[in-house]
Amino acid sequence: MQKAQWWKEVVVYQVYPRSFMDSNGDGVGDLPGLISKLDYLKDLGIDVIWICPMYKSPQDDNGYDISDYQDIHDEFGTMADFDHLLSEVHKRGMRLIIDLVINHTSDEHPWFIESKSSANNPKRDWYIWRDARKGKEPNNWESIFGGSAWKYDEATEQYFMHIFSAKQPDLNWENADMRKSVYAMIRWWLDKGIDGFRIDAISHMKKEDGLLDIDNPDNLEFVPSYSKHMNMDGVQEYLRDLCQNTFVHYDIMTVGEANGVSAEDAEEWVIESEKKLNMIIQFEHVALWDTNPEKRIDLMKVKDVFTRWQRELENRGWNALFVENHDVPRIISKWGDAKNFWYESATSIATMYFMMQGTPFIYQGQEIGMVNTVFNGPEDFNDVSAKNTFRIER
Repeated sequence: MQKAQWWKEVVVYQVYPRSFMDSNGDGVGDLPGLISKLDYLKDLGIDVIWICPMYKSPQDDNGYDISDYQDIHDEFGTMADFDHLLSEVHKRGMRLIIDLVINHTSDEHPWFIESKSSANNPKRDWYIWRDARKGKEPNNWESIFGGSAWKYDEATEQYFMHIFSAKQPDLNWENADMRKSVYAMIRWWLDKGIDGFRIDAISHMKKEDGLLDIDNPDNLEFVPSYSKHMNMDGVQEYLRDLCQNTFVHYDIMTVGEANGVSAEDAEEWVIESEKKLNMIIQFEHVALWDTNPEKRIDLMKVKDVFTRWQRELENRGWNALFVENHDVPRIISKWGDAKNFWYESATSIATMYFMMQGTPFIYQGQEIGMVNTVFNGPEDFNDVSAKNTFRIER
């Protein structure tokens, strides 16, 4: 008998632990703070809590740079706090999923420390290392966060790849031993009793073979490199191997952050007969926010995007429905009129996306209609991408 697809019948609430609830007055949200709000979330009608990275981390990229997959960051609490959280969530009939960041680690992770210790270290090939080319970077790829996608290691005289921050070296998914260690870590969490994962940056795990230069007619120092590592041919082999060695053996919810995956390609990621992911988070409607110089959203384009995703996955897959998360502005500020029509904006947007087929996601504070805060200057930003963009453009 087929297992009940419970993840089709839930509402998910995303918690960004640093700013959700502070239990000890140190100005940082934490796991005990989240525990104290579980009754509120239950009363709100939440079925699943997704918690952003709470792992041990130097916090270069707000926890998406992990130095220990099997420990909790000190500011957020302890593993005992996490176990208590999991128990209390289950006691209330809710479920808990966590972020899974496996495109890269922190440069302070023991795997990378070993990898960079010697060009002959057994873990050297767990990351992507290349020789210099004519005394410079191995290719002209730009990091998503700006600047080169390569950083030079003087001790071993090679460059390592980082498509995000320089403190987030990319794992080499071609290495079978690395994959086995990642799978063991995943099973460790699943055996703890968590109910699934939101898998970060999963569409970037496969890099184009050869790591060749990108055409550069504008003679840029570094060229945006999405086309070389986003939804590349071969990523499905990694995805299939990942799922077969971990997810399919548990009754869980799996959500992939799949930047660059189109509605036409999505079926390959979520088709139920393939037993891959349950759903993916897509960014096509998010990209509309940056295309209009007047910063006014084109509602017909919004409708077209959502309609296309609904039609492409109808009876073939499942949609993850969201309009806010930790990476994007508050939706009332972007799509609505926070000053004159706050209530109308909040309720109409919520009605719009909750009425579509799929699993709806709510970002913390969205349920009370939060709007964007006001920043007085770049020093107010706590985001490596925003800081790098300001530095480069300056």
